[in-house]
Amino acid sequence: MELSRLSTDALASFAAFADRLNFTRAAEDLHISQPALHVKIRKLAETLGRPLYTRHGRRIALTPAGEAVARLARDLDARVAAFLADLDGTAPSRLPVLAAGEGAYLYLLGDAVRHGVRLINGDRARTLTAVRTGRADLGVAVLDVLPSDLATVPLAAYPQALAVPDDHPLAARRSLALADLAGASLAVPPPSGPHRVALERALRAAEVPWTAAVEAEGWPLLLHFVSLRAGLAVVNGCVVPPPGVVLREIIDLPAVPYYAVHLPGRGDDPLVAGLLTRIRTALSTGSPPCTSRSPSTSTPPPRPSGTC
Repeated sequence: MELSRLSTDALASFAAFADRLNFTRAAEDLHISQPALHVKIRKLAETLGRPLYTRHGRRIALTPAGEAVARLARDLDARVAAFLADLDGTAPSRLPVLAAGEGAYLYLLGDAVRHGVRLINGDRARTLTAVRTGRADLGVAVLDVLPSDLATVPLAAYPQALAVPDDHPLAARRSLALADLAGASLAVPPPSGPHRVALERALRAAEVPWTAAVEAEGWPLLLHFVSLRAGLAVVNGCVVPPPGVVLREIIDLPAVPYYAVHLPGRGDDPLVAGLLTRIRTALSTGSPPCTSRSPSTSTPPPRPSGTC
């Protein structure tokens, strides 16, 4: 491998591609043609002697080597910015960057993202990639398996709950078991989603028959279909149901743990530490619809009351 052939231009181009995971959009950001970007990334991969991304149908994912290259590119960019600021006699500064999914932004993070933070929205895989590549200082996601290459900080855990119309027979119950869902028509995420996979596994293990009434992505759309009476939905207990819909905890499903993740060694970084402080403050002062519990505890979550 000829490291001398690595260029800052190639690294910057790859960083733009890593942000988008889309050749067309990355090329537009760089103001170059898509074939030119393909050539840059292909030559960079050849120089390093390993693939930098994989393609699964239309979905592109970075390899571990690709994540490392993107992280290097952003680190070099930060060093250059600091050097130029030092020459000008100014203090280098930038806003912290947070990556999280739609549900975390809507129902968990609250005032932590009100101002002074750059935000990235993506599913769990994209959130972890944003942290691994250095694009985000901190990520927030539901994690059932903790990544070995990232530092993880438990934030909160919420019971899983069934969203039902408030006049549905199951709404009269304070809590439910999976067996109560027998024969239910459910609004569920697409088959490849982690929530759908885990839910199907739990229902199958409990020998509970059910049917998929509608498939949709995101808690707001699933809750909308519940309000339209298209089906019931199993959701995280931190969501806020629309008018006419209530949540009932499902006691034999595991709690859903939210974690903050960052690169190892960055726990004392002011950008990371400041974001964590803001998020913890938002969690301690907010009023989620269900009582949360720490992911590290083994005691059952408190039983919800009211509409939760």
